[in-house]
Amino acid sequence: MTDVLEYKCPACNGTLAFDSVTQKMKCPFCDSVFDVSELKAQDAVLDQPASDLGEVPQDDFSWDDSADQMWSEEETAGMAVFSCQSCGGQIVGDSNTGATACPYCGNNVVISDRFRGDLKPNYVIPFKLDKNAAKEKYKQHISKKFLLPKLFAAENHIDEIKGIYVPFWVYDSKVNAFARFEAENTRTWSDSQYNYTEVTTYDVYRSGQMGFEHIPVDGSSKMPDDLMESIEPYDFHDAVPFQTSYLAGFFADKYDVDSKQSEARANERLRQSTIDVLRGTVQGYDRVTSYNGESFRKKLETLDDFTGYADPFAATNDSASGVQMLEGRVTYALYPVYLLTTTYQGEKYTFAMNGQTGKFVGDLPIDKKKKTVTFASVFAGATAVATLLLHLFIK
Repeated sequence: MTDVLEYKCPACNGTLAFDSVTQKMKCPFCDSVFDVSELKAQDAVLDQPASDLGEVPQDDFSWDDSADQMWSEEETAGMAVFSCQSCGGQIVGDSNTGATACPYCGNNVVISDRFRGDLKPNYVIPFKLDKNAAKEKYKQHISKKFLLPKLFAAENHIDEIKGIYVPFWVYDSKVNAFARFEAENTRTWSDSQYNYTEVTTYDVYRSGQMGFEHIPVDGSSKMPDDLMESIEPYDFHDAVPFQTSYLAGFFADKYDVDSKQSEARANERLRQSTIDVLRGTVQGYDRVTSYNGESFRKKLETLDDFTGYADPFAATNDSASGVQMLEGRVTYALYPVYLLTTTYQGEKYTFAMNGQTGKFVGDLPIDKKKKTVTFASVFAGATAVATLLLHLFIK
C-alpha cells in the first residue's frame, strides 16, 4: 500500500506547510513554527525499496462497475488515487505526482512511493519566495508593455499560481577542449584622394581543461526544456539534503525522463558552455567568430597538440571544436518553480518564476493594431530620413 505522508501540528493538529520566508514548518492555524529537522523521522519510509509505480494499489483504486459510463484503459492507465488520512477523501493524481493537497480538506500530502529507494532525490533547493512575490513579479512583467492589449492588462487576472518542485538531473564534469576562431581588426584612414580600409585576419586557437558544476536538465516531460532553462540560474549553495518536509504545501513530481535520456541535452549544454568559455578568452579584436568548415577539422587530425581529442557530444561539422569529457557524475535534485496561468481570448498563457531567485519569464499577447501602427511609424520615419538625405545629396 502506498504511504501518504502528512504533517500535523503537535499543538493544534492543523496541517503544517513549509514557509518559504522563515524556511521553517509553520501552522497557519495557531502560528506554531518548527524546524524542518524536527520532522526528519517521517522520512524513514523512503529508505525502503520503491514499489512498482506502474501498478496502482488495489486498496486505493476502485471503480463502480454499475455505472453506465465506464473509464477506458487509456484514461485510467496514468491515474493514481490516494486516500486522505485526515478526511478520508480521495486524492486523484498521476503516476508522477509526488506532493499535492486534498481537494476536500486542503490537507498537504506527500506520496512517499514517488521518492522511495532509488527514486529518492539527493538534494532539494527549498522555495525562497512565496506566492505574493510571484504575483508582484507578474505585475512587473506586464507593466509598461506598449504592444500589450489594453484588455489583457485591464483584466489582469491570474487563473492559477502553483508552486511546484520540478525534478532535475544535475551534472558535474571536467573536460579537455579546443576551438579555433577567426578574428579581425579593421583600420581605416583617408588622404586627399581616397578612403582606405585595412582588414587583418587572424587564426586564434584556444585549448584547455576546465570543470563545470551543477548543469541542470529537467527530468519532467511535462515541463518545456526552454521554459525551465530560461529561469536559470539556480544557486546550488542553497541545496540541502532531501527531506519530504520541504514539499509540504507545494506540488512535486518525480522524474519521468531518466538521467540516461537527459544525457544528450546535458552534453550539448556542456559543450556549448565550454566553447563559450574559450570564446571569452579571445580579446583585443574588433570581431571574433567561430571557425566554420570541415576542412579545419581534418587539419586538426594532423596537429600533434590536438591529437586524442574526441567529441562525444556529436558536434556538427560546422564548428571547428572538440570537447572531451574526462570525468562526470550526475545527481538528482528538486528545484522550486512557480507556474502562473492566465487566459485571454480563449488562449492560455503560462509564466514561470524561479522560486529561489525570482527570475520571471513568459510570453505575452501582442495588440495587432498597435504593432501595425508602430511598424508604420518606424517605416515612415525611416522614409522621411532617406528622402531628406537624398534631397541634400541632389542639391
